[in-house]
Amino acid sequence: MSSVALRPSPPVLSLIGRTPLVPLHFPADGLTLFAKAEFLNPSGSIKDRLALTIVDDAEARGLLRADSIIVECTSGNTGIALAMVGAAKGHRVKILMSESASVERRHLLRQLGAEVELFAATGGYATGIELAREMAARDPRIFLPCQFENPLNALDHEQHTGREILERMHGRVDAFVAGYGTGGTLAGCGRALVAANPDVKIIAMEPAEAAMLSGECPCCHFIEGIAGGYVPPLLREAQIDSIVKVSSADALAMTRRLAREHGLLVGTSSGANVVAALQVARELGPESRVATVLCDRAERYYSTRLFAECDGDGCEVTAPLR
Repeated sequence: MSSVALRPSPPVLSLIGRTPLVPLHFPADGLTLFAKAEFLNPSGSIKDRLALTIVDDAEARGLLRADSIIVECTSGNTGIALAMVGAAKGHRVKILMSESASVERRHLLRQLGAEVELFAATGGYATGIELAREMAARDPRIFLPCQFENPLNALDHEQHTGREILERMHGRVDAFVAGYGTGGTLAGCGRALVAANPDVKIIAMEPAEAAMLSGECPCCHFIEGIAGGYVPPLLREAQIDSIVKVSSADALAMTRRLAREHGLLVGTSSGANVVAALQVARELGPESRVATVLCDRAERYYSTRLFAECDGDGCEVTAPLR
């Protein structure tokens, strides 16, 4: 990925991007999906891309100085990515995160030197976004990445992630399927793919229990990092051809399948993406080429339902999750 940093980027940041595209074979369906292995980014998620791009840009424009504090509301992955980039570049980072986020994410943030402030989960992302704005109004040292509305978020996915998918699939993509947190992945990759092939279908995945794009009221679900009770501005501008709703139970089941049948230790949103992509591929037929994203690693879900005790017939939560 290109960099506009004012000083040479630390070596760890050169590991961001250019992730492989993994073919996922489902013999029973006679289908193969193509999954971008974003969990291989250095901090463990797709959010490393936007963190580096936004920080580099802020440095170049003089918005980040020696005494600056990067403050962001996040479900965890963007915060971890910003903390990693901040640690490498010497920036102080403070993360606002819902109390419902897994404890592993808090530990990873603090291990990277970030400060963590929790807020009540009832208001979703909107609560944390408002808190960040209030803090910035009181303290001129604070820089807000504004991941949910920053056009650099989608632009980076358009210029890099989307083009990497096209390159690895030799330009032959029939559909792209992804969930949304900030909306940047769907919007940016969608633009790149549609520019190369106007007939490609851009499909949004959302939790069946919180299908806001489908006009339903948000409710509780167990697919962390997506649909946090908030439709982000970046998503409102994205081309979306259709929506696939995925239940938390199906997302968890597929995430376990990815580990046990494919050896991929990824998070629940990755499982949800694969469920939706498989549904789309079934509709398009066995020759279809459907791409999706494996967003993050499994280690940040140890205290969640994903790692509940299982038997042959399913999984049950046998102890408090947190």
